[in-house]
Amino acid sequence: MILKGKYIFILGATKFDGPDQSTSFNIARELSKNNFVYYIDYPITWKDYFNKKNNKLIQVRKQYFSPFSDGIVSSEYDNLKIIISPPLVSINFLPEGRVYRSILRINEFLIRKRMKMAIKKNKIKDFIYINSFNFHYPRIADSLKPALSVYHCVDPMIIPYDMKHGIISEDELVLKSDLVICTSRMLYEEKKKQNLNTYFIPNAADIEHSSKALNENLSINHHLEGMARPVIGYAGSIERRFNYELIREVIDANPDKSFVFAGPLMPEFVPDWFLKTPNLHYIGRLPFEDMPGLIKGFDIAIIPFKKDEVSRTIFPLKLFEYLGAGKPVIATDFNPDLEEFTHGMVSFCRDAASFIKTIEEVLKTDNPHLKQARISVAKENTWEKRGEEIAELIFNTIKNKQF
Repeated sequence: MILKGKYIFILGATKFDGPDQSTSFNIARELSKNNFVYYIDYPITWKDYFNKKNNKLIQVRKQYFSPFSDGIVSSEYDNLKIIISPPLVSINFLPEGRVYRSILRINEFLIRKRMKMAIKKNKIKDFIYINSFNFHYPRIADSLKPALSVYHCVDPMIIPYDMKHGIISEDELVLKSDLVICTSRMLYEEKKKQNLNTYFIPNAADIEHSSKALNENLSINHHLEGMARPVIGYAGSIERRFNYELIREVIDANPDKSFVFAGPLMPEFVPDWFLKTPNLHYIGRLPFEDMPGLIKGFDIAIIPFKKDEVSRTIFPLKLFEYLGAGKPVIATDFNPDLEEFTHGMVSFCRDAASFIKTIEEVLKTDNPHLKQARISVAKENTWEKRGEEIAELIFNTIKNKQF
């Protein structure tokens, strides 16, 4: 059963050309292999425009802000187009209530207008609408009456900015969507109580990119030059999810090893000692294209998240990127669902002591056979496979809705 030849509009949770991997855009790319997809770029506001008008992301979009533009931009993929909306009114500072919701309708109208232009231009009669975790705009497709309305719930809502209005908006989206797809089992169990047509399809990773680390001719990233071996590394955001207490114990117990952290750092969550520890090397945020060379230089890759209700819902992309590069992975046991998808190829530790012990065991026992086993696990968790699973679910939902 193949979803084929359909028009699909996806309201994204990220910029199409943003610096990080995006579940929203990766799924759009996969669905465009057999369908005609319009990815509605995460809208900017007038506040964004005036504060960052010299930013490259703004400059790329500026020519499409005119009310006379249809905002449609070609992508590098044949059947995937980008829709850029004009800047929207900045309203998140408003309290929840009638005024906020009234102005929100204006913003939704502006996005909807761009969708209508694409629909008219291509004489589209039926389309599928997916809100991919952009719960800020819950009513965009209501008056357009799509053949199927889907809400893709990618993460728990934890940021105060999102929660201020997002809790009410997301509840509305979940209740009225024909189909809800969640990336963690805990989110699935939560949304299933609101909408019976809810399913669990986890995140994946760009294995094709991370597996470049397997190329013998690829140079190890220059940031790792001269570091004491072994190198134990992490690539991703350094923020509230980290178990900093565990990290400190692990690093203090291994003064002969280099611990490397690469990614955006949120200073409000990071303790002072983090950047002052001699064998901890924070190398900042690296371009996406540099990641294979960085991971190639890791002897062990780690995911040291704290165990709480938020982390319980996380299905991290980096996990399968590490495995796709053949690297041994040690993680905390923050999400027990991950064991089902990693088939014993990831060590999940309950505390610092077990983490420390596992590091020593991995360094002693790693071998080419285990490396190939990790790569095999990664190949089961690609965006291509997740795209196929989502496409099949949408196909079956449409089929059942017609009867």
